[in-house]
Amino acid sequence: MSDIRLPRRRFPLITAVLATASVAVAGCGSSDSSSDAVPGGGGGGDTASSGLDAVYEDAPVADDELILPESTMAEIKERGVLRVAAALDAPLLSQQDPSSPEDVEGFDIDLAKMLAIYILGEPNIEIVPPASETREALLQNGTVDVVFNTYTITEERAEQINFAGPYFTSGLAVAVAADNEDISSIEDLDGKNVIVGANTPAVTAVPEVAPGAEVTSFATDPQAVQALVQGRGDAYVQDYTLLLAAADANDDIKIAVQPFTEEPYGIGLPPEDPEFKDFVNTWLEEIEDDGSWAEIWEATLGTVVEGDAPTPPEIGSVPGS
Repeated sequence: MSDIRLPRRRFPLITAVLATASVAVAGCGSSDSSSDAVPGGGGGGDTASSGLDAVYEDAPVADDELILPESTMAEIKERGVLRVAAALDAPLLSQQDPSSPEDVEGFDIDLAKMLAIYILGEPNIEIVPPASETREALLQNGTVDVVFNTYTITEERAEQINFAGPYFTSGLAVAVAADNEDISSIEDLDGKNVIVGANTPAVTAVPEVAPGAEVTSFATDPQAVQALVQGRGDAYVQDYTLLLAAADANDDIKIAVQPFTEEPYGIGLPPEDPEFKDFVNTWLEEIEDDGSWAEIWEATLGTVVEGDAPTPPEIGSVPGS
């Protein structure tokens, strides 16, 4: 992958959320509503974000006996590519290089490539950028094999699909214009025009913490950030990691309120496929134990967060996982 690096502003590690388990961010939606598949991380060229070559070279590969006959794993291996629902415009998580469209980098997409190596022996993935509201459908109809998309595990969603993980913990935060001094707590959102992402936890969380707020939804994260910069809203409530990346890349906005919720990210999987869920959880545990999960975090999200990589949440530790 090409080495894309923006000037970095280092943000403090959020002790209240990170000291025990993981980074606080709110697992929410995709930031791209396109449905066209994009190749990413194929066998040629660089395979990962800067500094991860050794991680990929040493990535675990599943033993043959784990690729059960007539299983989803066997189907993926025969196909030769892992089909992944992931954003293309989420810096540090899953960001496409405009000058080289096949190059996509970030925490989520690098983990997806590691899973592809585990199944295929090489990081062959095909990316389908989903809208937040289409992720379950993409898994149900077999368009994708997995979803890596800041995807909060909820019991409601778990009735429609399976989740592996959680592999990361997140929480909602608040961003405002850089010169805004009126908002420094969630209570300050009352009476303000608050931007949220469609079909994200913020849609219900904002009315709960600030009943007097006027909520305006945008379909994608870039649209929401643009609306905030243009003054079409007073604040943007979204995933902490997404806001970190946005603030790092845009001096016109800042994070005014640290995470006030805790939401677990999961890997979305097809429904009624316990064998595949067990397989992905086995892989996830392996990369957490061997340190490669932490190295991927440090090369992506860790570039804008002070401190060491957090401890991943316990697999299967939340309802719906």
